[in-house]
Amino acid sequence: MSALDPFYPVLPDADWIERLVPLGIRLVQLRAKDMAPDALRRQIRRSREACAAHGCVLVVNDHWRLAIEEGAAFVHLGQEDLAEADLGAIRGAGLRLGLSTHDGAELEAALAAEPDYVALGPVWPTVLKQMKWAPQTPARLRDWRRRIGSLPLVAIGGITVERLPAVWEGGADSAAVVTDIIRHERPEARVREWIEATRARRTASVTSD
Repeated sequence: MSALDPFYPVLPDADWIERLVPLGIRLVQLRAKDMAPDALRRQIRRSREACAAHGCVLVVNDHWRLAIEEGAAFVHLGQEDLAEADLGAIRGAGLRLGLSTHDGAELEAALAAEPDYVALGPVWPTVLKQMKWAPQTPARLRDWRRRIGSLPLVAIGGITVERLPAVWEGGADSAAVVTDIIRHERPEARVREWIEATRARRTASVTSD
C-alpha cells in the first residue's frame, strides 16, 4: 500500500477486528491495552489473520516486539514508546512506522525517526482518554501539513463522518476513528457510512498512484 487509506479505524481487540474488517476496511489499528503478553500475542495473531483474509493492513499499537514476532506489517508508537523503541530492529524487520504527535517538539522527534506517517491529535475533544493537550483544531492540521511536506498525515481525536470535510480541508490524508465506531449503537452501519464517505478520496488516491 503506497498510500494510507483515508478511513483508519482504531479498534480495541481482535473481536472488533474480526467483526468489522470483513465489511471492507482496508487499514485498521489494534490498540489493545492492559493485556498479559500471551493474551496480547493471541490478539495480534487473530487480527493479522483476519486482516490477511480480507486485504486489510494491520497496524499494531505500541507493542513493536510482538508485532515483529507475529509478522505484522505496521506499528504505531506514541512518543514515550518511540523513546524506548529499537528503530533499527523495526526497520530491519520491514515494518512501516506511524508516530503520534501533539506539539512542535514531538513533531521534530517524530520526523527525526523518518516515519511512514505522522498522526496529530486530538483534533477535537475526545472522550476516549484524559488528554493533557487542548484540542488541536483543523487549523493545526494545516500547520502540520505545511511542516511535514508530502509525508502522510493522520488526524485523530473526536472525528466523525460529519467532521470529515474539515479533516480533508486541513490537509490530512487519513482519519483515525475510535469512539465514532465502537460507541455507536450500530457499529456495522457506521462503518458502512465511513466507507461510503471516504470512497471518492480512496478512488482518487488509487488513481494518482
